[in-house]
Amino acid sequence: MTKDIYLAGGCFWGTEHYFKQIEGVVETEVGFANGHTENPTYKEVYTDTTGFAETVRIRYNPELASLEFLLQMFFKAIDPTSLNKQGHDEGTRYRTGIYYTDSEDLAIIEKVYAEEQKGYQQPLVVEMLPLQNFYTAEEYHQDYLDKNPDGYCHLPLSLFEFARKARAKSLAKDK
Repeated sequence: MTKDIYLAGGCFWGTEHYFKQIEGVVETEVGFANGHTENPTYKEVYTDTTGFAETVRIRYNPELASLEFLLQMFFKAIDPTSLNKQGHDEGTRYRTGIYYTDSEDLAIIEKVYAEEQKGYQQPLVVEMLPLQNFYTAEEYHQDYLDKNPDGYCHLPLSLFEFARKARAKSLAKDK
């Protein structure tokens, strides 16, 4: 059995590539979440007028990677206090968010969020909302950094190596 969680962590190229490295993630898809138009194109989302966030649908095996572990990994790849900006990317389309489809996931999301908040004096600005809608981005955006290994990414390469090696049990020891 697999589950899905939708995470917006700035530019979706790097966010997708990061999560693809994690054991237990079985599939990723980049797209646009929680906006107010239908079937948006990347060009439309780029205008910051559609309300969409660049988002990655993460399908995972909860026996190998728990939602709690994936969210802990998510927070290692974002600046959760930066509103509508990650790295050099600015705009509402680059906001951070956790979008869920299973209401039972909310308790886990809130627990991890509260734990992360303890590490910051300023409030976290990561959205925690039910998924309203998700539209798949154009094909050339899917697996972008696999297709374009030298392509732009706001995440440091060391983070991908960290994700490849990370395991839920070892992350718990870091706390």
